[in-house]
Amino acid sequence: MPTVISVAPEGEAWAVRCPEFENAMIFKSGARAEAAARWLTQRFNRAGRTCVLELRLRNGDLAGRFLCPAEPGRDPAQSRAA
Repeated sequence: MPTVISVAPEGEAWAVRCPEFENAMIFKSGARAEAAARWLTQRFNRAGRTCVLELRLRNGDLAGRFLCPAEPGRDPAQSRAA
């Protein structure tokens, strides 16, 4: 099952959430939150994990959903931390 990483509004800020982390990462701009989520997705992919990146608009509507497959040749069971 893929790991879902989401970017969504959080009051006046933007939050990046991932089930592997207890707390959300908060950013002042949506662009910075999206960049952080893309970086996190790449790290998980390199560690052999498939991710789904969800981006939401300020009103909460889904703006985009991207499937980001694990890099070939990586075994998630043998991977170290992302």
